[in-house]
Amino acid sequence: MANLILPGNPRYQPEELVSFFGYDNLFRTFAQVEIEVMKTLGDLGVISEDDLKDLTPEVAQKIMDIPTTAVDKVEREITKHDVRAWVRITQEIIGPKLARWVHVPLTSYDALDTARILQFCLAYRLAIKPALKEFVKIFIGLVKKFAGTLQIARTHGQHALPITAGFWLATILSRVVCNWKKIDEFCDELTGKISGAVGAYNAQGGLNFPPNFEELVLAKLGLKPAKISTQILPPEPLAYFLFSCTMLSASLGQFGRDCRNLMRTEIGEISEPFEIGQVGSSTMPHKRNPINFENLEGMWIRNKNEFGKVMDVIISEHQRDLIGSSVARDFPIILVNLQTQLNNMLRKDKNNVPFLERISVNEEACQKNFEMSAKVILAEPLYIALQMAGYQKDAHKLVNNILVPIATREKIHLVSALSLWANKDEEIENVCDKIPQEVWELLHSPEDYTGRAQEKALEIADYAQNWINSFQPAE
Repeated sequence: MANLILPGNPRYQPEELVSFFGYDNLFRTFAQVEIEVMKTLGDLGVISEDDLKDLTPEVAQKIMDIPTTAVDKVEREITKHDVRAWVRITQEIIGPKLARWVHVPLTSYDALDTARILQFCLAYRLAIKPALKEFVKIFIGLVKKFAGTLQIARTHGQHALPITAGFWLATILSRVVCNWKKIDEFCDELTGKISGAVGAYNAQGGLNFPPNFEELVLAKLGLKPAKISTQILPPEPLAYFLFSCTMLSASLGQFGRDCRNLMRTEIGEISEPFEIGQVGSSTMPHKRNPINFENLEGMWIRNKNEFGKVMDVIISEHQRDLIGSSVARDFPIILVNLQTQLNNMLRKDKNNVPFLERISVNEEACQKNFEMSAKVILAEPLYIALQMAGYQKDAHKLVNNILVPIATREKIHLVSALSLWANKDEEIENVCDKIPQEVWELLHSPEDYTGRAQEKALEIADYAQNWINSFQPAE
């Protein structure tokens, strides 16, 4: 039986990534590179047309199906080298005419590094990207649905100013799309190499290969060559790609943290769907733990630490040693964790409705929480209105030191506290007379002081939709 476990914790095994990073599939893209090299040698007449006939589609498929565990066995028992182990197995499959051409004129990391880039490109384009597209589509719907739903904003854990739930969601959506765009950009900039043992094309130059041999091979794989390489690819392009994936994971983690806090019993503005048969606690049957939102943030923490490995191997001795070889085998964990985050949000219930779509905003709880601070949350427009109406002293100090204590003690709105104080202070009374009527009306209606929250929410929803629409139909 094939070993298809993904790198990382066995608990997290998104099936969408198995064909790319499942253990026994790890040499598939490696085989693709080697096969395209031989085909290019055939195109150039280095391998005869008659000999190349032995590389039938069936033979090529057998080569691509070589399991990593088979390579491991030959490596342990004979070669003590993984690539030469793969070469030996391939030579037995491909037959005597082509056996001598396997891995010519390559060094190990021509194939290994290029294959790794192919894995990440394919995993992103065929698994992560479609999931992201579905996630963002649903999120756009949530932003639009709650664009006008009143919510109290929070800064430093304290009630701040009124916004809308859609505006809060839009701040998350904007970050998701921003990082998605970077992933897409850096994926397009990933490169391969067919440049030999030190990157200087020694074998190709000395043996009269055409100068564009690398480009010919990589074009068959849908890649461009690095501008220059050593025995390995320059690490920056992949690091930027994986960093962007990590940043996207953080955006999802932010959503998880926000929702987890908004689900607190005493807040209750967000509800996570609880399915029939689901258990919230091993001992307290009444509980509804926000497990999916907690996992969103947990996966970000895992990815943050996984990315440290990427940074650890940015440098190497003379730009090549084997210290980074074992470490780089863990790089796919970042995509595994990211896919897990997306899958948790897109997991469908028995009615085929994704989890994300089933998240609800409790408008009654939003209103209740808003009312807790409604009498004092207009401190900002009040002090600014006083200043603009000609108050010559520090209006912020007046509101902070005098009006807020009055409003709190008497349980009245700040504007009412201002009126009380104006009865005692002629200067304040004169300033109040200069405040426009529409501003007075606003100061009596804290629920209307949401600024451009609804407008910005819908703007971000359109921005995200336009990004999705920019993809080619084939994508």
